[in-house]
Amino acid sequence: MDVLVSEVGPRDGLQSIGRTMPTPAKQRWIRTLAAAGLREIEVGSFVHPKLLPQMADAADVVRDALSIDGLTVLALAPNMKGVMRAVEAGTPKITMPVSASHAHSLANIRMSCDEAIAEVAKVCAWRDTLPVAKRPQIEIGISTAFGCTIQGVVDEGWVFIMAERLARAGADSIGLSDGVGYANPAQVKRMFTRLRAELGDRAGGAHLHNTRGQGLANVVAALEAGVRTFDSSQGGIGGCPYSPGATGNIVTEDLVWMLEAMGLDTGIDLDRLAQARHVLAEGLPGEPLYGHLPDVGVEKGFHYAARGAAAEGTGRAHRGAVCQPAGTEGALAK
Repeated sequence: MDVLVSEVGPRDGLQSIGRTMPTPAKQRWIRTLAAAGLREIEVGSFVHPKLLPQMADAADVVRDALSIDGLTVLALAPNMKGVMRAVEAGTPKITMPVSASHAHSLANIRMSCDEAIAEVAKVCAWRDTLPVAKRPQIEIGISTAFGCTIQGVVDEGWVFIMAERLARAGADSIGLSDGVGYANPAQVKRMFTRLRAELGDRAGGAHLHNTRGQGLANVVAALEAGVRTFDSSQGGIGGCPYSPGATGNIVTEDLVWMLEAMGLDTGIDLDRLAQARHVLAEGLPGEPLYGHLPDVGVEKGFHYAARGAAAEGTGRAHRGAVCQPAGTEGALAK
């Protein structure tokens, strides 16, 4: 596998939708995503249920996902209390939201930037007191790293000061996040090149949104900077509440097709990914889903990057109709 596609729909996507997906439907969706070849899925958020009732079942969803062979289960927790709940549920990898924009940080987690970094340090210190087998990885995606809807311009130098402080605080991985969709390809390449130069192995992946239609272009720019982990959401669901008009995350289906067409192995089967989209549509009937690939399907003769004997052995060689065009799928709206 050349690129890790980390599916964030069950958390970032579902918590941005007013209605709540039933727990059995979430569990079925996650299992179908894993069967399609997704090796990492962000399955929930350990936030107080009064704030996010859509995530009230996070512990149950985590426990069910942990039974899936080969799947890295990821969940979000904004503070120590949430992290402790996530650890109690057995979550092996936890992401904590930290914003480079002071205004966004206060709006999102009610902490200043400095307070958010201090919370990460406190969490990592507590994590290190646990038995080794129970210690989760702590992952940070620095939100609003490329700009902020509330604050406007975010100083790039400050982003890297934060990244270095988070590394010293004990975070295992620090990536860059564009939840408001402000980034452009030149900026993405420049900032990820610097992040990798300054943090080395602790430099994390890219969380990119398609608010201004730059999502996949920004993925290519990040690839050129050496990034090999990308967040995406099936059907493009989800979006930042502080980015008016945001269409949400980059679409998993479109991302996987692009990467495979570029010769980068994702380990994901597009036929089975289309089946997972059906499960999502059934769990949220009538909810708008996005993406270009489901509109047109996969072209005849399409080859996965891991083609030849390896592809045949995994059943990932093209088998005909992969993603069905719009009109055959159920809920799909642009």
